[in-house]
Amino acid sequence: MKKFMDDDFLLDYESSRILYHEYAKEMPIYDYHCHLSPEEIAENKQFRNLTEIWLNGDHYKWRAMRANGISEDLITGNASDKEKFDAWAKTMPSCIGNPLYHWTHLELKRYFNIDLPLSEKTGDEIWESCNHLLQQKDFSAQSIIKKSNVHVICTTDDPADSLAYHKEIRANERIETAVLPAFRPDKGIEITQQGFLRYIEKLSKAANIEIKGYQDLLKAFENRVDYFDEAGCRVSDHGFDHLFYEEAALEEVSAIFDKAIQGQSITLSEENKYKTYTLLHLGKLYHSHGWAMQLHIGAIRNNNSKMFEKIGPDAGFDSMNDFELAKPLNQFLSRLDRENELPKTILYNLNPAHNPIIASAVGNFQNEEARGKLQFGTGWWFNDQKDGMIRQMTDLASIGLISNFVGMVTDSRSFLSYTRHEYFRRILCNLIGGWVHKGEAPDDYELLGQMVQDICYNNAKTYFEITR
Repeated sequence: MKKFMDDDFLLDYESSRILYHEYAKEMPIYDYHCHLSPEEIAENKQFRNLTEIWLNGDHYKWRAMRANGISEDLITGNASDKEKFDAWAKTMPSCIGNPLYHWTHLELKRYFNIDLPLSEKTGDEIWESCNHLLQQKDFSAQSIIKKSNVHVICTTDDPADSLAYHKEIRANERIETAVLPAFRPDKGIEITQQGFLRYIEKLSKAANIEIKGYQDLLKAFENRVDYFDEAGCRVSDHGFDHLFYEEAALEEVSAIFDKAIQGQSITLSEENKYKTYTLLHLGKLYHSHGWAMQLHIGAIRNNNSKMFEKIGPDAGFDSMNDFELAKPLNQFLSRLDRENELPKTILYNLNPAHNPIIASAVGNFQNEEARGKLQFGTGWWFNDQKDGMIRQMTDLASIGLISNFVGMVTDSRSFLSYTRHEYFRRILCNLIGGWVHKGEAPDDYELLGQMVQDICYNNAKTYFEITR
């Protein structure tokens, strides 16, 4: 029987252990998609306690606590930070089998040197020990990033954002990590969502363009892409509950936009035409700037209407969607590729049933512009756990080239989430090591070690071409 989460955690074979300890372990981190706060990085936030850095905003933990019968007051309510932490400690033993159990204990080990399993019995000791360390300067936001050996961070930013904190970070020579914005224009694409008109006004002010019609909107997006590019942005990001594709002429889309501005209802077909034209236009913009485009597909959000009205979005009430993906995805990529304006693209799916669809679609549009120009993105959200990562990487390897994979992202709001890269790397090395153990890959560690290091860091560095 192995010791709980020892040095060879998740490494079942000698070949896996060699690949992880000698090749993967010390590689830097390239976190090209996350939700960290640039304000907290710029101001080098010092966290008051473990609840603030660990539980606030973490809807993964919130879901687990609700499933364990914890009162909402102890999750997102007015309970004290200590009471919320105690509720999390009480929940932790019930999380065995959930990735939260491994993530939690990796974070305790790597950042706080704590080997105790978290529970009601150990909660007070862990609370006091971690809070003592969090008051020290080497536990500030910037210090944690440096300690985690993170070379690049791409946050998630609205086109109307001033990027003031990113500029402040970039001007700070003490911050060695490149912290750059990522362009997330969802609010300007979701034409039927509540708040669309208010957002158009906000975007209009940011771009200094009066948006009276659809072509004004396109110019405003172009303005903000240029602005983000000057701030070092090299990647966009989009989130869709399903993928759409319905072509229309500019005149028709302009009329649809006019209807929305006038407060008229929009049909599903009109919505799809507006979204398709707008996303195609943005894709061309990204290509012209050399950006990569990320598409996160398949989250059906805010399903608990009562809780959405009470505490708002991003609170742990989202799930996987099911829909037709193959045809609209290939149509969208083909349209851009036909005009030689398809940007580097990373596709993430939330429903694992879509894995083979994504893996096969990306192979249709590869070319000499970039090695692995189209990417099947890492296991995302409900899939960024052991089984989900193995499924994603196995499907990618079976249908495409895993050697060109740009690897893991944290997709997190927590500064302690960088241990997820360790988790991913151990799983990656065990997958490849298993192939060696079974005689399905040669025991050539120069070859396989380079492949592992490329997936952990080098491929992303080449793919995104980001410099500080």
